[in-house]
Amino acid sequence: MRIVSTSVYEGPNIYALFPVIRHIIDLEELEHWPTAKLGEEFIDQLVTYLPGLEEHGCSYREPGGFIRRMREDEGTWLGHVFEHLAIELQNIAGSDVTFGKTRSTDKPGEYYLVYEYESKDVGLAAGKLALDLLQHLLPQNLKSSDAPDDDFDFNEERDDFIRYAQRRALGPSTASLVKAAEERGIPWLRLNEYSLVQFGHGRYQRRIQATVTSETRHIAVELASDKEETNKILADLGLPVPKQHLVYNLRNALRAAERIGFPVVVKPLNANHGRGVSTNLNSKEEVEVAYDKAKEHSRSVIVESFIVGLDHRMVVINGELIAVAKRMPGHVVGDGQHTVEQLVEIVNQDPRRGVGHEKVLTRLEFDHQAERLLKQSGYDKDTVLADGETLFLRTTANLSTGGTAIDVTDIVHPDNKEMAARAINAIGLDVGGVDFLTSDISKSYRETGGAICEINAAPGFRMHVAPSEGTPRDVATPVIDMLFPPDSPSRIPIAAITGTNGKTTTSRMLGHILKLAGYTVGMTSTDGVYIDGQLSVAGDMTGPTSAKMILRDPTVDAAVLETARGGLLRSGLGYRQSNVSACLNVSADHLGLRGIDTVEQLAEVKRVVVEVAKDVAVLNADDVLCLQMASFCKAERICYVTMNHNHPLVKEHIRANGLAVVLEEGMNGHMITLYDNGQHIPLLWTHLIPATLEGRALHNVQNAMFAAALAYSMNINLENIKHGLRTFNTSFFQAPGRMNIFDEHPFKVIMDYAHNPAAVKTICQLVDRLDVTGKKIIVLSAPGDRRDQDIEEIASIAAGGFDHYICRRDDNRRGRGNSEVPELLKQTLIGNGVGADKIQIVIDEVEANNTALEKAQAGDLVLILCDAVSRSWKQIISFSPDENIVSETTIPSHIADLDLNEYLDFQLDGDIELIRDEKGVRLAKEEND
Repeated sequence: MRIVSTSVYEGPNIYALFPVIRHIIDLEELEHWPTAKLGEEFIDQLVTYLPGLEEHGCSYREPGGFIRRMREDEGTWLGHVFEHLAIELQNIAGSDVTFGKTRSTDKPGEYYLVYEYESKDVGLAAGKLALDLLQHLLPQNLKSSDAPDDDFDFNEERDDFIRYAQRRALGPSTASLVKAAEERGIPWLRLNEYSLVQFGHGRYQRRIQATVTSETRHIAVELASDKEETNKILADLGLPVPKQHLVYNLRNALRAAERIGFPVVVKPLNANHGRGVSTNLNSKEEVEVAYDKAKEHSRSVIVESFIVGLDHRMVVINGELIAVAKRMPGHVVGDGQHTVEQLVEIVNQDPRRGVGHEKVLTRLEFDHQAERLLKQSGYDKDTVLADGETLFLRTTANLSTGGTAIDVTDIVHPDNKEMAARAINAIGLDVGGVDFLTSDISKSYRETGGAICEINAAPGFRMHVAPSEGTPRDVATPVIDMLFPPDSPSRIPIAAITGTNGKTTTSRMLGHILKLAGYTVGMTSTDGVYIDGQLSVAGDMTGPTSAKMILRDPTVDAAVLETARGGLLRSGLGYRQSNVSACLNVSADHLGLRGIDTVEQLAEVKRVVVEVAKDVAVLNADDVLCLQMASFCKAERICYVTMNHNHPLVKEHIRANGLAVVLEEGMNGHMITLYDNGQHIPLLWTHLIPATLEGRALHNVQNAMFAAALAYSMNINLENIKHGLRTFNTSFFQAPGRMNIFDEHPFKVIMDYAHNPAAVKTICQLVDRLDVTGKKIIVLSAPGDRRDQDIEEIASIAAGGFDHYICRRDDNRRGRGNSEVPELLKQTLIGNGVGADKIQIVIDEVEANNTALEKAQAGDLVLILCDAVSRSWKQIISFSPDENIVSETTIPSHIADLDLNEYLDFQLDGDIELIRDEKGVRLAKEEND
């Protein structure tokens, strides 16, 4: 049994609308060994190692269902078992995942198995350990060569895996904030492997790192970290603080202790989590030891008076006290039987205790503090404490050093609430913790005394959301409400566009409309990532990574995301939800790649984009595969786009007050018309849209209709939609590679990135509708990774429509021979009746384009189906025809009848001469070349 390939889907995908991992596995010989044949012992061992499997319902949807599947009849196959093991391993590591699916592929013994994950690394590690466990339990003769060694210890491996998972999990504070954001419907992105998280998208984003927020002032954090300065500020405001001295050497530390008076506290100036803090020191010797420990964490050390009282953490958020916990230092309670060391082991068996912050409580450890306190008490590790006797092993009550927390929020005296809020406001923190020592938090500090010993700029929420005793407190929601007050936006509008052809042009049209409406638009496309119209990252950027670039950019307030098949199949979507989504069309393209062999399968892939739309799903009613997506839509509304004003389904949809965009015939041509809730809204004549070439480019008419539908669904007003469409053209600047026309030569050149049969058919039909007085020349090619029948179909579509054919290949042959694609095109053209004398094979794209341009004469049309878009366009515009350097086609009409010398006199003042040399033709003043 082996893993053939692995895919990690970061967002909605063809298997689920949440992140999943897919393994394709080959069972090899194990295809003939389902679980029943492997025997009861195999199944029993699985359940012994992972008892939680008994809760898996599987297809029976009830606890025990999966175990039943393994035992009944012939059982189930190991691919299915692998899936359940990967899920259960994640469960025991703390991930709440349940979804899985296993299906056979077309190859015997090969399966794809899919399972949900929360952390990619943890999900992949769970898959590896699941495979190792299966291999370990197999009979020796069925194990593969990469099976784990005989000394494989699953329990040890499981514990290592759990620790690995916990290191990658969000900490308790961060996790509580993420949960609160999800409950508010606020999207979030994890920005690193630790606690840096973005809430919201684009310009509305806010960030946190643990409990430090993007609104936390740097100076406030610096002040809170400087314990001496904090003490002075609070003292100046009359708030209760201990006497304190900052020292830099042991001699001054001892002097400070004597000056303040024993007992004292020694602590680092800028450490946290109680590290290096020693309290209740009653002698110079204890101060010496404590000073050395404090110096391990800071160059400067504070000596302050020891305040008698219990340690309380008071959390203030946005100026209001939210939660208070009484913290007890790590301790053990005697039972008259066990030693101190054994009692520590018993305490650490509490499943709530872990290492560091990975669990609600932290394990107790023996260190210098524990040894000092044991010695002070006259005990050692082997001492048996009396029944009920409490022995503290820590002087500080931090949870990170083994302390416990008891919630006391409901009994805090109003004076103490005010004191805590004043202290945090004095330092300037939006989220802060006050460490307050008092004998009774229910009484005013003015009555009982007590003091603020520390201000924390990043207070942990663990003790409040999961106290050892008392009521859990929701401290996360106030933070989220502070970052995103009620009714404030957290999401930018997202438009997602998919389909076989027209995606990029439609995306650019919509982006142009939104920009004119005042938005800063982030757009992904096959050309790159654009921010406010400027290219940020070049390349095919239609996958999840580029989508996240847009959503993370703090300047963007509207996203237009072209979403292609490749990214969906590789990694899924980079967003969980869009406001509006459109599927323009589905036709044969990229078939035979990544397991997609039919247009129906391709439609299932593209349907994912439509399924995640929240407000409106825009579908092509003239494409049956798009129409069939309607039943999967979860959006509030469906908008149909049709170029057939008599479309029966759309008519019925309109009668039901549905939303539609229809191309209607009128006296002056064709009108793009909106229907919404019974309203008939004429929008724009197609001949007024430059990108449609006066209505002749029907594919761009349809693209404009989709752009209008999307913009209208995003609540863009009609005037902005009209203005956007009327000012958008298919120039190379606005839509590179999309029907770019250059007519400054004596002949017309059209360059297009058409690379599949449907796109080639569309551009060839446009050429048929244009008035061409001369010859028609085409530079024809097809990507090498397309099926032979796709390449042949491209050639068949072009056959008969042109006077001369130049067949080439792309720079990247994608597995084809050097001239394989052009030869296949040529043979298909000949088979469709094109004479061999009208066909040329010019393998290189640059040479092929140049051949076509050199062959063209005045009045001709050259159609270049390009691969390297920018290079081809530069070649077109820089081409210099050998003849007619100045011709009627390049001279303004009012001077078209002038000869060359008359033209020069008309255009330029002064004496000039015409120079012809190796540089070409140029003008120069007679006296100064």
